[in-house]
Amino acid sequence: MRETSETENALIPLTDPIEMERVEQSFWLKLRRVVGRIPFAEDLVAAYYCAVDTSTPARVRGILLAALAYFVLPTDMIPDFITGLGFTDDATVLATTLGIVSSYIKPAHRSAARQALDLPPAEADT
Repeated sequence: MRETSETENALIPLTDPIEMERVEQSFWLKLRRVVGRIPFAEDLVAAYYCAVDTSTPARVRGILLAALAYFVLPTDMIPDFITGLGFTDDATVLATTLGIVSSYIKPAHRSAARQALDLPPAEADT
């Protein structure tokens, strides 16, 4: 039997159904409040769809859920209410996370994100 590393153990609770439900509820509430103020909404929602996709490996789901949890936190490194700077830390966390797991975000996740945000399909989707 393979031993799990500390990093893997740290990610296991984030795939717990209760934690996933908490992130899901908070995610959509916060997204509705701020969607017009963040230029990375489409990537954020695509990451969400990848995180809740059961075919995504658990390790990747944990990483994405950690980034999404950071987004929904009411207080973080730079509070979101600070105009012009509030979402820079959230964008940095998301960009870093996407750099690590981008190969797992499938066209279906991106298409679902565009649909959820009521955006027209991307040219590749048509």
